Amino acid sequence: MARREAKNFYWGFISLARDQRIAIYALYDFARQVDDDVDEAPSSESIPQRLGVQRERIRQCFDAEFHDPVMHVLGRAVRRYAIPEEELQALIDGVERDHIRTRYDSWEELREYCTLVASVVGRMCVRIFGFDDPAALARADDLGIALQLTNILRDVREDAEMNRIYLPREDLERFGISEAALLTGRADPGWDRLIAFQTHRAREHFESGYQVLRYIPRRSAACVQTMAGIYEGILQKIEKDPQLPLHRRATLSKREKLGVVLSSWLRPG
Repeated sequence: MARREAKNFYWGFISLARDQRIAIYALYDFARQVDDDVDEAPSSESIPQRLGVQRERIRQCFDAEFHDPVMHVLGRAVRRYAIPEEELQALIDGVERDHIRTRYDSWEELREYCTLVASVVGRMCVRIFGFDDPAALARADDLGIALQLTNILRDVREDAEMNRIYLPREDLERFGISEAALLTGRADPGWDRLIAFQTHRAREHFESGYQVLRYIPRRSAACVQTMAGIYEGILQKIEKDPQLPLHRRATLSKREKLGVVLSSWLRPG
């Protein structure tokens, strides 16, 4: 599942030691199963019940009750790497937030969402990597926000097609961007300045988040550098062409991703 679905993250996963890699796969697969379960819901009314089932899977996992292969492997991982139950439950909170909200008024609201869907995953990954200072968790929070904000910028067009706007309303108003224009893929005059503002915000979080590398082992650091480096590459494409997110998703080719992998391994510790 990770190889098929994690088209960017998988390039980082492969650099990990086997036990860590399997734990990360289980964590990713569980998160993917939750997303897919919600996406396949026959109606919005059935989503709370489906999320309740996923919350129960987590509770059973921590009680050493396993009913499927993913949770069997994830159960070993949460015990070995001391992953708290509340961090996995927060992941469900993030999926639930996606279900009930399609607009965000402020950066603080969006930041909270990014924390639920990305930063909490970063924290769990850092626990699997191993760290020598609790500051690693705070840095993982910032890196998660950087990755999620890059996702949001990359997926503007796709989200608009689902009537979702993640960019904060206060920022849209600041740069004179109308919701109608964004939903139809039309660039208002302030669009390039809005993108410059958001990419700068993402860069600040990348800068802070990369400091997690100071607290984790070198091999795990190569994984983080690869995943974050791929997303930085996507961010750079958006910086060079601010109109791109209105038309299609920015991506890196396999050759470009391989270049990130090699530079991550060759970069001094």
